[in-house]
Amino acid sequence: MNAVRRLRAGLRGWGGVGTMAVLCALTVVFALVLPVSGTRGDGTTGAGGQGVAHGIQARADDCDDATSQDQSLSPSGDESGTTITEIENRGYLRIGIDQNSYRWGYRDPNNTAADAELEGFDIDLAHRIAEEILGDRTKVRFRAVPTNQRVKAIQSKQVDMVVRTMTINCDRMNDVAFSQPYFKTGQQLLAPKSSTIEGYDKTLAKKKICTAATSTAWKRLTADKDKGALVSSAVIYPPVPNQLDCLVRLQLGEVDAVITDGALAASQAAQDPTVDLKGEPFTTEYYGVAMNLKADDLVRRVNQVLVDYLKDGWQDSYTKWLSATLGDDSASSRPPADQRYRD
Repeated sequence: MNAVRRLRAGLRGWGGVGTMAVLCALTVVFALVLPVSGTRGDGTTGAGGQGVAHGIQARADDCDDATSQDQSLSPSGDESGTTITEIENRGYLRIGIDQNSYRWGYRDPNNTAADAELEGFDIDLAHRIAEEILGDRTKVRFRAVPTNQRVKAIQSKQVDMVVRTMTINCDRMNDVAFSQPYFKTGQQLLAPKSSTIEGYDKTLAKKKICTAATSTAWKRLTADKDKGALVSSAVIYPPVPNQLDCLVRLQLGEVDAVITDGALAASQAAQDPTVDLKGEPFTTEYYGVAMNLKADDLVRRVNQVLVDYLKDGWQDSYTKWLSATLGDDSASSRPPADQRYRD
């Protein structure tokens, strides 16, 4: 199916509340149940092999969210490390993903095949990582992970990595290791087109706002509420496990607005033509691939994959999946060209 037919098919299949409710139910069924400044690099240097001591990810007390995307390890093509050897011996990668984020990680609802494949921008990246590390893009087993379980999935080693629109920030660096960024976005509001809400401002007065638990949107919203930066009469709705749950609640009239990454909000607006983005993004954030804190060799190898992917593959995936909602010009979504590393 070509890109135009895919887009039309996708839009036909994602419009109703019923479909959304079913997808949220599927999330429960399929999801895991889980108890500095550095040198500038071009991806051609760095040695992340087995003999390199494990680095310590920047902790929240010596890290700034504004530069947290520069805290990853330098890229390396070395595949002799302990973590990569374990993956090679196993024969496949275990990657945590989202299966309900339209154009990021989802199953086309118009595909009636029982084995309909996952597809989207994050899924393309996951396949590329498998191809580069194991020589075969199909050597990956996807595991659906709710937003609020991403860190636990990595820490408990249920997955080798999470490729799921996960924002790099200092708090999370206490718990997981991040790759260099692969996408740039920012927090934005989603609300009905008929709403009087204009953005992240006083028009949120007396409005109920939904976010996903443990998301950066939740962190920003609660922090702004505590320090008085959010209009005092705004109501923070109890956080939900997944971003898509917020869209369902918006459609049902249980909340008045959703705060999430603008890139995700644009895709949600494509799912439901009655909602729209309100105002401009009010933060700058970067998505990264999250891995175990002790998997230095894997972090370095994934960074090398990203260096290559940003040159060859990233734009094709953006055009295929995201240009319809974010625009043909991908410059604002690309990570910085002069990527910095912690070492």
